[in-house]
This record gives sequence, C-alpha cells and structure tokens, in this order.
Amino acid sequence: MKVGAEMDNRGGTVPPEGVAEGDFMQWQENDLAGRLPGVMESRRDAGLEGLVEGLEAVIINTEPGRLEPAVEELLKFTGLEITEQFADPKATTFVLGTRDSPSLLVRSRGKGRNPFSTFNQAEKARALPNTRLETFVFRARDLDTYVDIQRGRGVRFLTDSIIDAPDFRFIQTAPSRFTGNSLGFIEWTGSGRSFAGAGAKRLPITLKKPDLPWLSLIHGLDHTATRVRAIERNSAIIEFIALTGYHFDFAVFVKSLNSITSVARLSRDDFAMVFTSGIAPYTDDDASGPTEKFIRFYGTRVHHMAFCTEEIDEVFRELGSHGMEFLVDLVGSPGEGLKQTFSMPSPHTMIVNEYIHRYEGFDGFFTRSNVEALTRATGRQ
Repeated sequence: MKVGAEMDNRGGTVPPEGVAEGDFMQWQENDLAGRLPGVMESRRDAGLEGLVEGLEAVIINTEPGRLEPAVEELLKFTGLEITEQFADPKATTFVLGTRDSPSLLVRSRGKGRNPFSTFNQAEKARALPNTRLETFVFRARDLDTYVDIQRGRGVRFLTDSIIDAPDFRFIQTAPSRFTGNSLGFIEWTGSGRSFAGAGAKRLPITLKKPDLPWLSLIHGLDHTATRVRAIERNSAIIEFIALTGYHFDFAVFVKSLNSITSVARLSRDDFAMVFTSGIAPYTDDDASGPTEKFIRFYGTRVHHMAFCTEEIDEVFRELGSHGMEFLVDLVGSPGEGLKQTFSMPSPHTMIVNEYIHRYEGFDGFFTRSNVEALTRATGRQ
C-alpha cells in the first residue's frame, strides 16, 4: 500500500484515499519514518546543528488572581523553590527552580494581546482563557545565526528582532498551529543568569516553601506531554525537531484506547519532549478514546509535567495526606523498572503533575501496562 500523505487545511497530514480506519497505525508510522530523514538532513545542511542545546525553562501563564495560588501549589507539591520574582509592564513573574532542572517561570500577563488566546477556547478551557504552559525555552548558541537561518526557512517569531536583557538575549516562535506551544531560545550573556528583562523591577520574595522534609525527594523536570490531534501528530514532531537539536526516539501505541505516545530526546540525560495523540482522528467520545476526547474539551496543550522522584511510595502517601488528589494510583513496580502516578489537574494552571521513579537505571518513561493505565486516567478529567 502506498502511504504518501496530503496536507489538511491546518498543515497536518492526512492519509491518502483508500487507507482504512484500521490501517491508521501503520500509516502513522510509515508517514513519520518517511519524513524524518529529510528534516534531519535539512537541519544539518542549513547549519543548525549545535546551535540549540537543552531546555532552560518553561513559561506558564495564569489568570491574574491565580498567580500566587499556582506558585504556592508548586511550592507545596514539588521540590521547586522561588529563586527570583520580578514585574515588568507585560507581566509579574515568579521563577522556580531546583538543582539540575529547567526553571519554571510562572507568570500572569498584564494588559495587551495574548498570542495564545486562540488555543484556549475549547469548551473546558474557556473559563481560564489565559492559562496554559505556553513556551519551552532552550539554550542557544549564536542566536543571531540561528534566527537568520530559521527566518530563511519560513519560521515566524513573535518579535521582529532579538530581545536584549541584562543577562541574556531572547526570542520565541509564534505558537505552533499543531500544539499551541511556542519555543523560546535564550543566549546567556551575563554572569547573573537572571530571567528579569530590561526595566524589570525586582520584588521581595514573600511566599515561603513549606518545611516538609519529603519534598526533597521530588527533583527536577523530567519531561512534559503535549496532547496533539491524530492527523497533526507527525507534523508536530517534525516541526519540533526542525526547530531544536532533538531527535525522534520511539513511540508506544495503545490500540485499545486509540492513543500513541511519542518521545523526542536530546540525550538520555536531558529533558524529554513527549507528544500524545490519537491513532485515528476523533469521531465521538465513546469510540475515540481519552486522548482525542481531552483535546475536544481542552484543546491541544501540555497535559502534564513529570518530576523525577525518589522513594515514590512515601512521596505518594505524603502528597495525599497534604491534600493532593490523584487521577490514578501508583502504577508500576521495581521489577518493571519504574513507578509513576498522575495528580488531578491544578485548578490554577490546568496542568497535571506526574511523579516518576525509575529503578536501577531504567531508561524509559513507562511500560506498556503503565502507559495504558495513565492514558485511561486522562478520561477522568
């Protein structure tokens, strides 16, 4: 069977006429395998290799009245601590970090245009129209060269030029039509490593980290998972790889739940970008499975942030005793290589926390049984 693909009116790929619904899984893989070598070759030929490094930060925007509650929640349920707080004419920002982890910039945008607003209009997202994990910020080398090359390849950025700040230079792409996410690129120029922009006012840190010893068992950001539509899964992956130094690693299919979990990595030790989609497009709530149903109600967006966790049984008990509710109990075992769980989504950020414990160097993100349980749990939202 020939598995060439056409583009739909959003830029996603659709299978050629004659591919039966039951053949979507094979078509998805053949289509991606056919497109990946070209994007990797194009990245090399354009001179992009080595210009983008690992993840430096993610930017989460909240509604104004939910900013401090969102930060307090992260202080209470993760190992993150506030490292700086500042305000500028565009936003008030808390920077949260922990050792050997990308930072979280949790902010509330002030007046002005929200370039992500069109991605926040799904039925269950409209009540929080400014709330989502918006931007993944990667370290860059020679940012001028990177931007020049990508503009020549048709990439659109939110500003006409690179933004200069006391400690860094920065630019970010327009939100992706496949994911609703933006990618930012930061080149550090100062020794302070402050995320505060030019003219930002430093604010005193008044929110306190709870004195709970078990929080030290929760470490940095391991991966995030973005929910994307079935017909846009391959294009979302290709777009991300074309903009970064990442490569496609593997995918796990859960046919019973119409779901694919796909992983892109920079290296084994770096933050991983996960994309979860349907195998076949949405038809109705019952038949399409929890992933496509989630997108129908919440839109394409980051579903969860995963934190590396030691002694996960203890952490799970303590989180529950301190008020956290869960979408699923702990799944997995030392024998399988890992244990993990999902929290209920935050009322302030709409993001689920995953807590993941790998045993004895297990190199993965789930087992086949785990990924089915976790995917099914999404249906509870």
